[in-house]
Amino acid sequence: MSTEKSNQSILVSKNKNGVARITLNQPDLHNAFDDQVIRDLTAAIRNIDLDERMRILLLDATGKSFSAGADLNWMKRMAGYNWEENYQDSLKLAGLMQALHDCRKTTIAVVQGAAFGGGVGLIACCDIVLASDKAIFCLSEVKLGLIPSVISPYVIKAIGERNSKRFFATAEKFDAAEAKSIQLIHKVIAHDELAAQAQDYINRVLANGPQAMYQSKRLVNHVYGKPINEELVRETAQRIADIRATNEGKEGVSAFLEKRPADWAASSKSEF
Repeated sequence: MSTEKSNQSILVSKNKNGVARITLNQPDLHNAFDDQVIRDLTAAIRNIDLDERMRILLLDATGKSFSAGADLNWMKRMAGYNWEENYQDSLKLAGLMQALHDCRKTTIAVVQGAAFGGGVGLIACCDIVLASDKAIFCLSEVKLGLIPSVISPYVIKAIGERNSKRFFATAEKFDAAEAKSIQLIHKVIAHDELAAQAQDYINRVLANGPQAMYQSKRLVNHVYGKPINEELVRETAQRIADIRATNEGKEGVSAFLEKRPADWAASSKSEF
């Protein structure tokens, strides 16, 4: 049975299969966010991260837009901030991005429409991104005389240095096909098939070992960009040895050899 709550700006639900869903829910504002939405999103992500029953965090949105980035009224308030107020405000947005990027669950973004500015940041923080063929994207900050600063670690990691320089500087809009070509998203899906394809990916993830998925995510974050030296070779050997010795690792290998579905529930208690 699904449990759901609403605080208007976002909807949060959890189901018995281990899927937690956060839905941006201000379609009239194109799901733009302000300081309150940032607080709500950050709290929801952290709550899901700590819930051992949950295995997936799905991020989606209502209406025509995924997220237009910063809300206009919030921007008007920011215009009157002094340096310290701007810094503290920016730290909260940075905290949201970090919470999503570092979440221990497998995170899936389902992008049905336009994603601008900070909306692109949310996408870049997710592990798997599925987008409608109607979706459009834009890193629009320089049009306002600003920079995409707090989202930059995640966007640059996703699309690379050269693409970041281009799209940060031009603030041009680009479609889902180009977003896929620069690796901001993983798959372009016909708009009417987006929900079904998202469910297919959810099913794929749920078939896998919960701890193995978490440790695989940690592995990527740790290994990416590091030189392949003796220290890294030994550490990666240690990590696979560690997980082979867990109940989940033993159950997974046994199930494969015995040609049966793995019983992850019986072996899912964290041993790390």
